[in-house]
Amino acid sequence: MITVERKDGHKLKISHVIQETTNRQLDMYIFVPGELGLHSNIVTEDEFYHNAIHGKRTYYSDINHLPLVHSRLASRGKLSSEQYRLSLSLYAYQYALALEKSAQQLLDDKQERDLEEVAEVAQLCVRILKRLRRSRPTDKKLLKYYENIDNYLSWFTEQRCLALVAHLPRSKEYPEIKEMLLETCKTESEHRTKHDYNSTKAMQDQTRMSNKMRLLRRLIEYPVTMKEKTIELGKNTKKIVTGLAAGIVMIFVTIMLIKARGFLGDITASFILVLSLIYAAREVFKDDLKKMLWRLLRKGKAKWRKQFFDANTGHLTGRQLEWLEYTNYDALESDIKKVRKHQVSQREETILHYKSTTRMSPTKFLSGYEQTRESIMLDLRVLTSSMEKGSQRIYQLSDGQVTKESVEKRHLINLITKETDEDDTVRIQRWKIIMNRSRIVDVEVMETVTPEK
Repeated sequence: MITVERKDGHKLKISHVIQETTNRQLDMYIFVPGELGLHSNIVTEDEFYHNAIHGKRTYYSDINHLPLVHSRLASRGKLSSEQYRLSLSLYAYQYALALEKSAQQLLDDKQERDLEEVAEVAQLCVRILKRLRRSRPTDKKLLKYYENIDNYLSWFTEQRCLALVAHLPRSKEYPEIKEMLLETCKTESEHRTKHDYNSTKAMQDQTRMSNKMRLLRRLIEYPVTMKEKTIELGKNTKKIVTGLAAGIVMIFVTIMLIKARGFLGDITASFILVLSLIYAAREVFKDDLKKMLWRLLRKGKAKWRKQFFDANTGHLTGRQLEWLEYTNYDALESDIKKVRKHQVSQREETILHYKSTTRMSPTKFLSGYEQTRESIMLDLRVLTSSMEKGSQRIYQLSDGQVTKESVEKRHLINLITKETDEDDTVRIQRWKIIMNRSRIVDVEVMETVTPEK
């Protein structure tokens, strides 16, 4: 199942977990309103891929890899410091992901939450952190790494609780919820102060503190994030096409020169003029022929190949092929057309189709892991240059009086994803993305479809 989260600015985080199956195909269709005027002459496929699509793949598991036993083994010299650090990072990363997801679920629906729902999340956080802190290592080499992890998780827990306090709807039980969450925040703040995790200057400067925690998050994610190597495909084909186009054009140029010489005779002003026109035509038609041959030979073929490597062992763990192209509504599959529900007003939409096929090798994963989680950061800033600034006025009649109100200009972008597993199981989902020139305003889940095989 794919999840779509709104991030800062114009960014969307699209995440999905590849289960035990080794093969997975992902299709992503972005429907851009025709009024924005997006087409390949403004933003090419290559520009959109490199500027707007940023992927990251990490290990994922529903089972917590507790560092408790590993800590005791490390203190007895039975486990290397590298293995302990890896175990601790896995534990912290799983906790951070789970807390992010739980907190977001409490906020997404904008519904009133009862005390029991929020208390369950808060109590689970307290239990997990308490379990982590029971296994504080004694080895100085391991202690520094542990303190960095504990520092981040404590701060991150406090931030998620404060976000819930700030954004949860004000229900009857809100005062009790607020008191409980603030108590958790106070406990975590005192814990960091007690162990002197952060300097006084850092605690007084929120920008400095935020940047420090961002670096600690990268420290956690590094061991569980696979290294990527992106290879652009078709480079040799492009060289062959360039040479082939030049050769074909030169054949026609040579024939034209021979005929011109036979018709005009010796070298004269007329012959030089005709020669100039022939060479000018060669430059024009050579580029057009090159583009035509390139499209013909590369049609339907992948444009990029990614290779994934384990950050700890350097082993090759998987490969991925990627496509990106502009398409039109008539070329879409029937399932996608059905979900999009095409109307007259949508015929001018520009459609971008991103496709990836992934093949992973679970046997080369870290011990205990059989799944990976892919996160695609979709940056829609490339569309904002076509959006108009300012707002528009709306007039209303109220109690016999005409009132006017300024309404910001917004645009609706549809996102449809299609997952195809190795056993041909298909899941299609659709989202409405509402955005203006400055940010993404809202992401609305529309429907999920599972077609018959």
